[in-house]
Amino acid sequence: MSSNDPGRCTAVVVGAGIAGLSAAISLIRTGWDVTVLERSPELGEIGAGFAMSRNAVAAFRGLGFDSDDVAALGCATGAAGTWASDGRPILTISEDEATREAVALIGVHRRRLHQALLRHARDAGVRIVPDTPVTTVVPGEPGGARAMVAGREADLVVGADGMHSAVRKALFHTNATYSGFSSWRAITARNPAETTLRQYWGPRAEFGVMPVSDTETYWYGYVAMPERTRLSDELGAATRRFAAWAAPIQQLLARTDPAAVLRHDVYHLSGGLSRYTTGRVVMIGDAAHGFLPTMGQGVATALEDGLCVGLLIGSPVAAGGALAPALAGFDQARRPRCRALGRASVLTARFGSHLGGGLRQPVRNALVRLTPASALNRGADAAMGWTPPAPAAPVS
Repeated sequence: MSSNDPGRCTAVVVGAGIAGLSAAISLIRTGWDVTVLERSPELGEIGAGFAMSRNAVAAFRGLGFDSDDVAALGCATGAAGTWASDGRPILTISEDEATREAVALIGVHRRRLHQALLRHARDAGVRIVPDTPVTTVVPGEPGGARAMVAGREADLVVGADGMHSAVRKALFHTNATYSGFSSWRAITARNPAETTLRQYWGPRAEFGVMPVSDTETYWYGYVAMPERTRLSDELGAATRRFAAWAAPIQQLLARTDPAAVLRHDVYHLSGGLSRYTTGRVVMIGDAAHGFLPTMGQGVATALEDGLCVGLLIGSPVAAGGALAPALAGFDQARRPRCRALGRASVLTARFGSHLGGGLRQPVRNALVRLTPASALNRGADAAMGWTPPAPAAPVS
C-alpha cells in the first residue's frame, strides 16, 4: 500500500505506545505520510505513573506541545531522595536552587501522556490501525526496494512495539530477558503530605511514591520474584512484602483499592541492540534498548527517540536527502546515549534495589550518605540535561 499522496514519503510505525506515537507525530510534522499499526484491538496505555524529567519535557515540547499541555499532564514535583526501608534517610536532596532544578520532575499518569499523544497524532493526520499484529517484516534497502510490513509498503518502518518487539524478533532475532524482579504499581488517593518523589531501598526491593495530580498518588513496589509468579491477591501480597517497612508505606498501601493494583514482571534488553537500523527500518524505545526501570528513563528516551526520528530522518529525507545517511545519523546520535543510560540503570540496580541483605545494606547506605550535592547534580545533568538536536541537513 502506498501513500495517499505519491509525492510524499511514507512511514509505517509498528506500535501505538508512547515511542510509536511520538515518532508518528514527529514524522508527519516534517511532511511524511504516516500509518501506525497496533496489535491490540484497543488503543491505550497499560501502566500507572512515572516521573517526567526535564529531558522528557523537552522532547514532549519538541513534538509541538506547549506549556499548558505540559502542565495538564500532572503535578510539578521533584526528587526528595532515598530512605532505608525502616524510614531512616540515606540521601536527602538539598533545597538549593541548582539542585532543585537538576531534579525537577512532573508526576504523570501514563494514560494522560498517551491520550495527549494520541489526540495530537490524530489531529495531525496520522492513520492509526488497531488490531493489526505484525509477524514478518521485509526491511528493504535504502535507495533500493521499499520495506514491507503487514501488507504495506513503506519508505521507512519504525519498530516501536515495546520490550517484546515482534519487529526486533523478526529482524534482529533478539529477545528481552527477565530481570529477576517484578513490580507492583497503583494510583491511589493522595495524602497532602505526599509532595515529592520519595524512594526507599531494602534488601532486593525498592518502594517509591510520588504525586501525579492534586488528588492522586502513584506508588510502586519493585521486588525480587520468580518469573511468571501468579498471586491471587496482589495488594495483600504487596502489603505482606513491605510489612516491616516505614510507616508511610503501610499507610499508603492501606488506602489503596485492590482493583487499582497492577503487577508486571520486569524485562530488559541488556546492552540494547548493536545497531538501531537495518535496511529501511529504525528501532526505537524499549524495542531498541529496553532499560531496567532504576534510572526512570524509559518514557523519556521513548519520547526522545520518537522526536529524533522526525528531526534526524524525516526532515532531511523530506528535503531531498538520501535515507541511508539519515538512518546512520540517527544511530550515531541515539545509540551511545541510550547505551550509557542502560549501563547506568544496571549499576544503579546493583547498588540500590538489587542489593542483597546483611551488612551490604548499612555499608551501602553509609557510602551513599557521603555523596556531595555536586556529584548528584552532575549525574542528573548527564541523564536529564538532554535537549533536542536541530533537524539534520539533507545528505545526498
